[in-house]
This record gives sequence, C-alpha cells and structure tokens, in this order.
Amino acid sequence: MKAELYIARRFAFKPRSLSKPTFIVLASVIGIAVGTAALILTLSIVNGFASVIEGKLISFTSHIQVRQPDERIFTETRRDLQTLKGVPGVVSGSPFLEMNVMLRSRAGSGGTGGNIAPAMIQGIDPRQSSRFLRNGPALLDAAPASADSPLPVIIGKSLADNLGVKAGDRMMIVGIAGKNGASSITGKESVVELLSSLDLHVAQVAGIYDTGLSEGFDDIVVFADITRLQHLYHPGMISGYEANVANLRNLNAISARVAATLGYPFYSYTVYERYSNLFEWLKLQKNIMPLLIVTITVVAVFNIVSTLLVLIIEKTKEIGMLSALGLEPRAVSMVFMVQAFMIALVGIGLGNLLAISLSLIELRFHLITLPEKSYFIRHVPIEIDPLNYLIVSASVALLTLLFAFIPSRVAASLRPSIALTT
Repeated sequence: MKAELYIARRFAFKPRSLSKPTFIVLASVIGIAVGTAALILTLSIVNGFASVIEGKLISFTSHIQVRQPDERIFTETRRDLQTLKGVPGVVSGSPFLEMNVMLRSRAGSGGTGGNIAPAMIQGIDPRQSSRFLRNGPALLDAAPASADSPLPVIIGKSLADNLGVKAGDRMMIVGIAGKNGASSITGKESVVELLSSLDLHVAQVAGIYDTGLSEGFDDIVVFADITRLQHLYHPGMISGYEANVANLRNLNAISARVAATLGYPFYSYTVYERYSNLFEWLKLQKNIMPLLIVTITVVAVFNIVSTLLVLIIEKTKEIGMLSALGLEPRAVSMVFMVQAFMIALVGIGLGNLLAISLSLIELRFHLITLPEKSYFIRHVPIEIDPLNYLIVSASVALLTLLFAFIPSRVAASLRPSIALTT
C-alpha cells in the first residue's frame, strides 16, 4: 500500500510532462472546494432561516392556547388555571383576552384627521411584555396608577407607522364587540344605533415592538394589561389560557393531554397549528434540500471522474511501464482510487475553510440584505452547525470513492504493450 500511495501522490501533485497535469488536478480541487462550500452554505442558510423564523413565531406567542368553541369569551376560574399548570410538561400558564377593534390616531399638526387601522388587542400578564420589548419599557413599568387614565398598549412597528404614532402618543380605541366577544352588529341598525353601540376608550402607546413579522403580527397585534382591558370591556372574562412547555418535542402530546385534562368545552392547539401556513412554508424549503444536495454533489463528483480520465490519458505510458515492471492491475486501480481520495480531501478541506470564512464574514458584517416584508428578516441568517460540515464532507468523500471506481478500472485494464506504444 505504501508504493500505491507514493505513486498516487506523485501522479496527483508532481508535474511529469509538458501538459502539466497538476493544472488539471488544481482545477478539480477548486471544483470540489466550491461545490463543498456551496453545499455547506446552502444548508447553513436554510437551517438558519428556518431557526430564526421559527424562533420569532414561538417567542411571539405561547406554545399552547386553550379556548372554548367559536372563540367565545368565558369566566376565568382559578381551578381551570391550576389544572392547566398541573399538567405534566407545562411550565407556566396565564389567561389572555383578545378583542378586535379599530384604532384611530390623533389629528396631525396640519389639522387633518388621524389615521385609522384595524387591530387585535390582546390582554396579557404585564410581566410577559419583556419578550416583545427587549430594549424598551415593559408594560408593567408603563402602567399608570389611576384606572381612569389612558390604557397603556404596546404596538408593532408596522402598525405604528400606519397610524403615524410613537411612544407616548395617544389613540382612540373603537370597540364593536358584544358581551360574548362576538360582533354585536347585525347590519340592520340605524346610524344612531351604530354610533351608540361603539365602545370608545383612550389608549397611550407605552412602547413599540419590532419582530420583523410584518404581515399579521407587527401590523395588527396590540398588547395591553389584561386587568385593565377586562376592567374596560369584559370584567372577569377571558378568551382562553396560554401555556408554555419545557420541551417543544413533546408539544403535541402535551397539548392533547391539556385538552383531555380540562375536558369539554375546552380545546387546545399548538403554535405550529396556529401558524401552520408559515411552518408549512418553512418545511417546503427544507423538502427541496435533498434534491439540491444531490445535484451539487454529483456535479462535484463527476469533476473527479473527468479529472481521473484525463490523468489516465496523460499517464498511459507510465501505467504501461508500471504494469511491465510487475505492478498488478489491482494495485494500478488502487493508485487511482487513492489519487481521487487525496484530491477530494484537499478540495473538501478548502471547501470547509471557504464555507466557515464566508459564514463568519456574513455574521460579522451582514453584507447581504433581504427585503424584510417578504422574508421577515433583514439579513441572511446563517447557522454554523458542525454536523452539516461533517455530513457534507463525508458524503463528498464517499461518493468520490464510489465514482472513482470506474476510471480506476479503466486504468487497470490497460495492457502494457498497448500503453507503451500509445
């Protein structure tokens, strides 16, 4: 094996003719390096994109929500909340209240009327607002002492831009929900009855959050203190309970256990079910990854095959001489197998180095930007996972040895009499 290794190294990296076959080897190494780096970067970007979006969706809401049919509101009871918290796997639970309203900002400095936008106010425990405002005031800190003062709310950046408001500004809340949480408008009311049914209150922007999830999140969801919201609209009533779990892998089982424990009329659903369209979109991107990986890998491997065939042509006389000196066909085949493996190892090493360098540069400087409204993020997300590097490297090396078997057998089949006279 030492002789085969020595010959393979000489064939691969030492110029022995005017045509300089080492240039061909260099081109093959570069091709494998680029293919390996492209595979690793593709996996890193797709996994990073999925992780960032999934993390935003999960942090934006609770892991599990418990409601009653038709999303009707009901009376909050300590017994139900304690039962929810007692379910194995649940680490926290709290009530919430949701309301569909219209928000109207104040008139601008030019005397024109303020902007109007639909919104969904969600009353939550004020201590949970820190997950939305990492660099701003918490809802609990912004809550005023007087119950008659404006309702402090946290709104999304997109909604704030639509309304033209900033932190500290006041808005009008126009509520149209009945006592059961559903709309009380039937379409048969007169103008006077419609106006009298509106429930008007004043809110004050306590803070602005920005998750990057512009459509359906930052542009519509408003958070408020559940106690203050109940006092204004539905005393003692809630829309349901929120729960978080310790292990997301068991989320579906815990959700089913919650529904079974609380019993009728409660039902539960997970964050993956609530935003199933977005999670299916992420899954679709991951589903095309195997096809992309196979395509790039096969291109890189065929690069090795073509390189070996060219080297066999260049080294035909050397092969004939080695065979005439007594080198067995199996040994000749092994020479080219080892040569392919050495070329692949150099290319794989350079590809890994190129991939990690480009990843670190992008993570540090954010050179590639994305339209946030379309992708929910401002910069290309990259997740550096050693497992991806290991899988890609092992796959390229294994396929190289597999495909190199064909040209190695071609070399082994050359007869000395024909090879020396070619």
